[in-house]
Amino acid sequence: MLTYDRWELDTWTFDESTETKGALEVLDWAYSTYSSEDIVYACSFGIEGIVLIDLIYKVNKTAKIVFLDTGLHFQETYDCIDEVQNRYPTLNIQLKQPNVSLEEQKEKFGEALWKRDANQCCYIRKVGPLEETLQNVTSWISGLRREQSPTRKHVQYINKDERFKKIKICPLIHWTWKDIWRYCHNHQLSYNVLHNKGYPSIGCAPCTNPVFNEDDLRSGRWAGQAKLECGLHVNTEGT
Repeated sequence: MLTYDRWELDTWTFDESTETKGALEVLDWAYSTYSSEDIVYACSFGIEGIVLIDLIYKVNKTAKIVFLDTGLHFQETYDCIDEVQNRYPTLNIQLKQPNVSLEEQKEKFGEALWKRDANQCCYIRKVGPLEETLQNVTSWISGLRREQSPTRKHVQYINKDERFKKIKICPLIHWTWKDIWRYCHNHQLSYNVLHNKGYPSIGCAPCTNPVFNEDDLRSGRWAGQAKLECGLHVNTEGT
């Protein structure tokens, strides 16, 4: 069972009139509670990630940001990472790759594992690498928003992540899709150009399609499969 030293965020309420809806205060708490070596932001470099990086930079200009580099991402995503590093040069941005190459995965599991067993592919290329990333830290930050999907509607600022046995901090839980874009435009942030081409949620190229349902922004992920999450955000309990 996970244990925690401080719970003052349990009773926090956010002020809808402020631009960040509590996110900046949560991040300030996180980086004052945990040392830079004890907290990491696992970023997918979608639009939420761009906003969260900008907020993190206001609090900690040398924060550690990890991108789970599956080897299957769009080139536009890698281009976006380069742009972010140029804008925030002091951030510690790392690309974490799986221990299994795509060729080794093909030899062991056959061609295009993501088509036949997406969960296994996600574990090899995302979940396993995140397990390694989080081994030596106490907490990690995520850009989850309650509005994103039914599986995320109960996420809190601070969560018991039973899957990884860590503290999971989610500063953007009260943000809407409009809030994200408003902040991005107000602060003139660069973002993944795929967002302009019908991709509100961007993952690996083989498993991400344009979205035609504005009421379900993640419907382009694993289209046609009974799968809503890659496995990084399961077994999370709000405090």
